[in-house]
Amino acid sequence: MAAAVARALGAVLTSDGEEVSWKDEEMCVVGIFGKTSDLSAQKHAIINTLCDKPVFPLYPGLPGGHHQGNNLLQCYYNQDSKVLYLLLTAVCDHQQLLQACRALADEVSHAEAHEFWKGEEKLHCIHLLYLFSVSHILLLVHPTCSFDITYDRLFRALDTLRQKVLPYLKNAIKDCPVGKEWRLNCRPCPPRLLFIFQLNGALKVEPKGLDPSNLDKPKKHSPKRRLQHALEDQIYRIFRKSRVLTNQSINCLFTVPANQAFVYVLAGQEDDPISMLIGQLKSTCAIREQESLPLPGSRRYQMLRHVRQPSFVLESSLNSSSGQLVDCTLKEFLWQHVELVLTKKGFEDSVGRNPQPSHFELPAYKNWLIVASKLYDVMLSGKEEELGFLTGDLSCKIQGQLKGLEGFLDADNKFSENRCQKALPLAHSAYQSNLPHHYTTTVHKNQLAQALRVYSQHARGPAFQKYAMQLHEDCYKFWSNGHQLCEERSLTDQHCVHKFHLLPKPGEKPEPDRNPPVLYHNSRARSTSSCNCGRRQAPRDDPFDIKAGNYDFYQLQEEKCCGKLEHFYFPVFQPSTPDPAPAKNESSVSSLPPQEGEGEKMKEKEAQTQGESTSLSLALSLGQSTDSLGTFPPDPHAGGDNPDAHGQGGEAKAEKRPSLVDRQVSTVEYLPGMLNSSCPKGLLPKFSSWSFVKLGPSKAYNFHRGLDQSGFIPGTNYLMPWDIVIKTRSEDEVDMDSNSWPAPNKSVPTKRAGTVIGRGRRRDDIARAFVGFEYEDSRGRRFMCSGPEKIMKVMGSGPKESAIKALSSDMPLYILSPSQGRGLKPHYAQLMRLFIVAPDAPLQIVLTPQVQPGPPPCPVFYPEKQEIPVPPDGLWVLRFPYAYVTDRGPCFPPKENQPLMSYRVLRGILKAIPQ
Repeated sequence: MAAAVARALGAVLTSDGEEVSWKDEEMCVVGIFGKTSDLSAQKHAIINTLCDKPVFPLYPGLPGGHHQGNNLLQCYYNQDSKVLYLLLTAVCDHQQLLQACRALADEVSHAEAHEFWKGEEKLHCIHLLYLFSVSHILLLVHPTCSFDITYDRLFRALDTLRQKVLPYLKNAIKDCPVGKEWRLNCRPCPPRLLFIFQLNGALKVEPKGLDPSNLDKPKKHSPKRRLQHALEDQIYRIFRKSRVLTNQSINCLFTVPANQAFVYVLAGQEDDPISMLIGQLKSTCAIREQESLPLPGSRRYQMLRHVRQPSFVLESSLNSSSGQLVDCTLKEFLWQHVELVLTKKGFEDSVGRNPQPSHFELPAYKNWLIVASKLYDVMLSGKEEELGFLTGDLSCKIQGQLKGLEGFLDADNKFSENRCQKALPLAHSAYQSNLPHHYTTTVHKNQLAQALRVYSQHARGPAFQKYAMQLHEDCYKFWSNGHQLCEERSLTDQHCVHKFHLLPKPGEKPEPDRNPPVLYHNSRARSTSSCNCGRRQAPRDDPFDIKAGNYDFYQLQEEKCCGKLEHFYFPVFQPSTPDPAPAKNESSVSSLPPQEGEGEKMKEKEAQTQGESTSLSLALSLGQSTDSLGTFPPDPHAGGDNPDAHGQGGEAKAEKRPSLVDRQVSTVEYLPGMLNSSCPKGLLPKFSSWSFVKLGPSKAYNFHRGLDQSGFIPGTNYLMPWDIVIKTRSEDEVDMDSNSWPAPNKSVPTKRAGTVIGRGRRRDDIARAFVGFEYEDSRGRRFMCSGPEKIMKVMGSGPKESAIKALSSDMPLYILSPSQGRGLKPHYAQLMRLFIVAPDAPLQIVLTPQVQPGPPPCPVFYPEKQEIPVPPDGLWVLRFPYAYVTDRGPCFPPKENQPLMSYRVLRGILKAIPQ
C-alpha cells in the first residue's frame, strides 16, 4: 500500500497486515472529508501535494467494490512520513453527485427520490462516524472561503449518535490489542479537526507598484492570513454556542487547538479557465521537447505539478522584506499537528480552570488495522450479524437516533401527511385551551396563532400548507358556531359580554332567545359617578354611546338633585326639518392616537382640515356661500400658547372672537360626535356633553371646611385661593397693558414707594376667588389636585397653596388614583369638575375649557360656547364630559404604558377681565 497508489479501505482491511514490512511502525492517521464543487479533485490533490507523489490520479474515477452506495473510503500509507491518509468520497463531491443523479430514473417519484437521498445521507453520516472513530487528525475541505453552518447540525447529530452507539462499539473492540482508554472510548484520542477552504477569487490583492502613493505602511499579516484568523474565530464561536465544543475535550466529538492555527485557505484558480489551459498546454509541450528521455513517475508528477499550478498549491506569498509574515505552506500547516501525534505528545485541547487530560495512543499499523477492521465490519460492511449498523440487531436500535439526521432532507408526501395529521389534534387542543365560552376576533386570532405555532412545531413537509389551511377553517367554524362575542367596545374600552347579537330598533324590546339575539350592549362594568353639581353619587353602567355617557345619566340625576339649580345652557342643534341627518365629515381627523400605521394618514388629513372650511352643508342649507359664515376661531391647538387666551398679561382684546352661537348654524345637519378642532364648521350636536351649574352664592363655600359633598378623600375637598389684583396701577407700571389685569402666572405688582404692605393697602386692592380641579375614579373616590399630578392634602383649616400654578399649567386629564386596588392594573381618576368661587368684585372671570384627550393628532375638545362668562358672587361648577367622542369614534382612556401628560386640559382655562 505504501508503494504505488491509494486503495479502497475495504480491500486493505481484508489483506493480511502481518505481510507488510511496516506492520510494527507507529503511525498517525489523517482523515479527509468535505465537499467539492467542480471536476477538479481537490481532496485527492491535497494528498498528492502532501505526499509529493501521484497517489491519486488528477481526475479519478470511482473504483468498483468495497463501498456503500456513493460513499467510498480510500487509504494510503506514506512510509516516509509515517502518516496514514483516509479519504472519504461521498455525494457531497461533485463527481459522485453527478453519478448519483444519473442513477436515478427519470420517472422516479418524489417519495422514491426522497428515500434514495435519505439513504445516501445516512450512509454518509455513518462513514463520517467511522472516520471520527479511527483518526487522530481530520481535514474538512470546503470549496469556498465561508463556513457552511450545516456542519454544526451534522456534528451535533453525529455526537448524539456516537453517544448512543458507544456501548455497542465498545463491545466490538473489547478484545483488540489496544490500550484500555482506546477500548473504553472507541477512538485513539479525541480527534483534532482542521479546516481547509478554497479561496476561489474571493480575496484578491493587487501587487503594489512603485507609485509613492502606494508606499503605505504594510500590515503584519497578509489578507489571506487575516481571513484565516477571522474564520477561526467564527467557527470557534459557532461550535461553542451550540455546545459542539466544550471545556473538556474528552467529551467532545472532536477538538480544535487553542493556540495553533486550525484553518487554512488555499489559493484561488485563474479567472479564465481557457487561457489557463492553453498556457499549461504550451508549457507542457515545451518541457516535452526539452526532455528527450522518459522521466520516472515521481519526477514526472513534480514537473507536471510545477507546470499546471493547481488551485491547491500555495504561492510563497509576500517575502519578509515587505514587512509581513511569510504564509506557511499546506504541508507546514498540517505537519505542526502531525508532529504532536508522532512524538506522542498528544492534544491538550481542554480549556477552563480544571482541564481534564484526554487520552492519547499512537498505534502500530497492525494493531490499528485490527481495530479499524472490527469497526468497519460493525458500522459499514454489516458482516457482524448481531452488531451490524445496517443489517444486525443494532440497526433497529439506532434508527431512532438516525431520525435526527433526516432534517437535511425534505420530508416525502407520505411522511408529511402522517406528521401533519398527527399535529392537527394538538393544534386544535392548543386553540381551545383556556377559551371562554364567547370570545372576540382578537382572541380568535391569538388562539389561532398559538395553534399554528403548535402545529408548526410538529408538522413538516410539503403538506404543511394544506393542513394549515384546514386548521384555519376548523378554528373559524368552531368560533362562528355559537362562540363569537360581540365586538362592540364601550367608551371606556370594555368589550360587550354578550355573544354576537343585534341591537333593538327604536320601540323594539330585547329578545335574548332569538338567533342571533336582540340585546343592548353590556360590559358588566359598573362605576360610581357624581351628578352635575357633585352633591349626589349614583352607580352607572358602562356606556356604549356618547348620549348615555355624557347626557342621559346626568339628566337622570337632574331630577333628583340639580334640577332646581341655576344652569348655563349651551347652544345645541335646533332642527328645522322633521328628519335631520348627521353630517358626513370625510376629511376629519380621527380622535384616536395613531395606531397600526395610520398616524401619517391622520397627520395628512389634519393638515388638510386646518385653515379651510370643510362644511358645505351649512352654506347649501342656508343658500349662501361659505365666505358668509364669518371667521371661525383659530385652531384651539394654538390657544395653549396664546397669552391673551390664558390671561397671562397683555391687553385684553376689544373685539372677541366670534363663537359658534354668534353665527347662524345648520338646522338640517347635526354633529354626530362632540365639538372639537377637527369637526366641520357651523355644526352643533343634538345635546351638550358639558354642564355649568351654580351651587349658590360665593359665601356658600367655607374656606376652613371646604366643600361639603360626599365621596371626597379627607383633606382633599378644599378649593385653592386665587388672589386677583383689581387696583388701578401707577404710572411706573405703564409697561404693562392698562386694559388687562394680572394673569394667574404673573406676579403681583410691587408696592409703591412709602406704602407698607398690609397696612398701607386698601382692602379692595385684591379680590379673592377660589378654584378647584376635582378628579373622580370609577369607585366614586374624589379629590382635588393643586397642580399637575399633585394631589391636595390639607392638614389644617384650609389650603395655603395658591391656584396660580394649577391655572398656568396643563392639568392632566387622568391621574393615578391614591386608592389603588389589590390588582396589578392601575386605577385612574379623571378630571370631572372645575369649581369656581367668583367674588363680588368689579371684574369678569371668563371660562375657556380646552381638553386634548390623547397624544397628537388627537383633536382638542371644547364646549359649544368657547368663552363662558362666570357671573360674580357665585359658587359655580363646570362638569367635564365623561367620555370624548368624535365622528370617527371614542378617545379611549390611557393604557398602562402611555404617558398621562399626553391627556391634558390646556392651560389658560380661566382669565380675569376688568369691568
